[in-house]
Amino acid sequence: MLFNIAAIIIGYLLGSFPTAYIVARLRKGVDIRQVGVGNMGAANTFREIGRLEGIIVWVVDLAKGAGAILIALALHVDQPWVFGAGFVAVLGHNFPVYIRFKGGKGAATTMGIFLVLAPEAMLITFVLLAIPYLFLRRIFAAMCVVGPVLPLLIWKFESSVALALFAVVLLILMGLRNIPKPRRFREFVASFRNRAAGRTQTGNRINV
Repeated sequence: MLFNIAAIIIGYLLGSFPTAYIVARLRKGVDIRQVGVGNMGAANTFREIGRLEGIIVWVVDLAKGAGAILIALALHVDQPWVFGAGFVAVLGHNFPVYIRFKGGKGAATTMGIFLVLAPEAMLITFVLLAIPYLFLRRIFAAMCVVGPVLPLLIWKFESSVALALFAVVLLILMGLRNIPKPRRFREFVASFRNRAAGRTQTGNRINV
């Protein structure tokens, strides 16, 4: 029981590490939650702070999820507790104790979890994400398109209903955290229409 509790506590504290907040403070002296879309994640860091910084945040946040699972496995806890360690790592990222529980949305941390638990399924999902992202230019929108594929891939490669259901739970949690406010949703739709119109106009000029 002691190891089970330790896995949960370590998972949450590890997930709570505010990577984007620290990187943004060090590089530009800003609170990442007060710029751009206000999200404490890799994508907002990439856009508002810099490409290298965004990559660093993505890698570290991914490592938080992977680390929580690896530590739980090293403690030899039962599967439900391994899942629990991953779940609280995402909760820690979303509601970090170190910065008053205002964190990110958990995408990279979730990816890190499944890179350990279902590497083949997660790697294929990475590749598939690139396709809608090229058109939508929003990682959340791309994940909405590709995300439902992950549990199916996990079931195919891992033959584990429990792991597939765990993926569904984390995807639902991530989806709830990523639901845009009405103003943000209207801005996204407008930007998508503008990009589509721009491509159409470019195509017309080429045809002429």
